[in-house]
Amino acid sequence: MISAYYRKNNWKIVLLVCALLLGVFSLIYTERVVRQLRTEEEKKIQMWSRATKELGSGGALEGQNVDFLLDIIRDNTQIPVILTDEEFRILSALNIDSSELRHPGYLERELLVMRGQHEPIAIEPAEGIHQFVFYKDSRLLRQLRLYPYLQLGLIVVFLLVSYLAFSLNRRYEQEFLWVGMAKETAHQLGTPISSLLAWHEVLKAQAEESSDPFQGQITTEVGRDLDRLQTITERFSRIGSTPSLESIDLRDSVRRAVAYLDGRIGGNARIELSEGTTALPVMLNQALFEWVVENLTKNSVDAMGGEGTLRVVLGKQGRHAACDVIDTGRGIPATQHMSVFQPGITTRKRGWGLGLALARRIVEKYHKGRIFVHKSEPGKGTCMRILLPLAG
Repeated sequence: MISAYYRKNNWKIVLLVCALLLGVFSLIYTERVVRQLRTEEEKKIQMWSRATKELGSGGALEGQNVDFLLDIIRDNTQIPVILTDEEFRILSALNIDSSELRHPGYLERELLVMRGQHEPIAIEPAEGIHQFVFYKDSRLLRQLRLYPYLQLGLIVVFLLVSYLAFSLNRRYEQEFLWVGMAKETAHQLGTPISSLLAWHEVLKAQAEESSDPFQGQITTEVGRDLDRLQTITERFSRIGSTPSLESIDLRDSVRRAVAYLDGRIGGNARIELSEGTTALPVMLNQALFEWVVENLTKNSVDAMGGEGTLRVVLGKQGRHAACDVIDTGRGIPATQHMSVFQPGITTRKRGWGLGLALARRIVEKYHKGRIFVHKSEPGKGTCMRILLPLAG
């Protein structure tokens, strides 16, 4: 059942891998486009530098096409450029954010950025005059480099939203199914229980008239089990509804559950209750909480193979009442401490894997407490702990 649970969730892994592959492909492709665009910008700056040199040297006046050189210079509307002398004093700047120019030292800081990005292009507009052209990536190129990360972020957000929506929808369906099954079970049990109660009254009347003590004992045990069936029916009917809570000493509730189970768990197992002397008042729905104790107890007895001593220990943990169910069974691997509370998870050949899921629902949703694997070691046993807020 556990392996089936993980197979059922393989779609999440596939979806994550597809998203990662899409992100990696986008990064690789965009990086390739960025390299090509950067090469084109470098060529454009080389041409701009030559045109600036020719115009500055006066060579254009000796027959070269001045308009052509000016077109080359004017064509650069994207790439930020700073022209300096040989001592790196700024002579002019192009395509620099004009709103930032009013800040002192802005051009000097831009120059440092440009020196870190590209090697400057040296030009000699006239004999003995040396100048340097510094430049950096255009805004378009910088935005293009950020695009795959933005795209990957959007993919992650989309996957997260889709997963949350799917999970909420699935949880709603599970809640609806659980409530429907529970209430239908309670309804179906109602009719035979009513009939059995009537026959029980007949048996009681016969036992009172009979001198056989064994018949009276049978009638008493049947009555106890009928009371138990009514309790179970009440539990199922309350699933999906907000149960009423009352202040109860946790020791009393656990004592009742243990007293009923001790002679009915079968095998050579027995239950040892250690309830202490300190009262543990909690807000409790007794019928539902006893169901939790029963589920934990039956799971523990099964883990011990029906043999050994099962310990139920009550105590106080800070502002909470604690109930530990300790067995000496096969234990639970650390990787499964969380998954054992998922619906459908069971290590038994016969079972639906709903016991611990229902227990968690009752403890956490209805009683605002916690239930978890406190400690467990394969081959040495498990301690399941319930924490409930103390009343008052």
